[in-house]
Amino acid sequence: MAVIEDHCPRLPGALEPSRALIWHQLIRDQHGLLDTDQLRLLDIGPGVVAANLEAQRWRRVLPRVYATFTGPLVREARIIGALLYGGPQAVLSHTTAAEEWRMLTLDPLAPVHITLPYGCSAVSQLPHVVVHRSRAFPYLLVATDPPRTSKADTVLDLATSEPDARAAMRRFVALATRGRVPVRELRWRLEERRPRRYGTALADALRLLADGVQSALEQRYACDVELAHALPTAQRQQPVVVDGRTLWEDVSYDVIGIPLTIRLDGRAFHDAPEVAFRDRRRDNAAELAARHRLVYGWNEVTRDPCAVATEVATVLHRAGWHGPLRQCGSCAPPVTLLARH
Repeated sequence: MAVIEDHCPRLPGALEPSRALIWHQLIRDQHGLLDTDQLRLLDIGPGVVAANLEAQRWRRVLPRVYATFTGPLVREARIIGALLYGGPQAVLSHTTAAEEWRMLTLDPLAPVHITLPYGCSAVSQLPHVVVHRSRAFPYLLVATDPPRTSKADTVLDLATSEPDARAAMRRFVALATRGRVPVRELRWRLEERRPRRYGTALADALRLLADGVQSALEQRYACDVELAHALPTAQRQQPVVVDGRTLWEDVSYDVIGIPLTIRLDGRAFHDAPEVAFRDRRRDNAAELAARHRLVYGWNEVTRDPCAVATEVATVLHRAGWHGPLRQCGSCAPPVTLLARH
């Protein structure tokens, strides 16, 4: 619940009991905000509104939307205000829906994104509200409180808003994994809502998810190292038994007949003694099984994926892979020296 100055704004004049009850319910449910249609239903006319504004008891938040207090608007109130401004069909979308689904963490003052069907008159009111329109509007809504686009549609909206296909893939996989969106739902939405751009890239991203990509680091390796440089498609989350315990390798190339394991270590657990012991035992097991292995962390994969691709390709070539290493847009010229062996 928003912290509202005066906590319970006083009634604007004498309201009959039934309207007073509605007033208090709206104030509670809408964090102290009301729109002109609700004020009209309460029989609160323009003169009363003007008097409260002039006395600085109320303030105008957006066109046709008023706060019945003068304190700062908390995030919940900003969201309610945007929905009231958009009208009864407005739903939260894009980054705001992602925030509500806990896929993103936003600044409390970030603009609220809403989506409306075509034909509605509301337009963006920066920096407070960004208005989108969708021809697929009837199929986007999830009956949550407040209403928002579905998880799959939120992922799709944000991915197609990226400036290029590579960024769209990153966004798609990162949000889908963070929001734990089922692959079947994403596949269905991609088929039902053909994306206006990046269709091929998003289909590739969906394949990565279906193959078992489960973290942001795995996603960056798959997109920026593997796909960007035309390395062979690896197997994700391969089980390996060490000391009678089943562990999972992030990436392995056994699927193409090469015993190479790529271990992607996040920094958060790097110093945990039990994890360090487990990884040593896993390294020893790999050596005893005559497996190649390379280990990368967040910095290597995100800051220099081209160098990582070069190292992976070097091991693959030595083990018998004959494919070329493609130069991506960020590659330095030396990477092309490994194009063919």
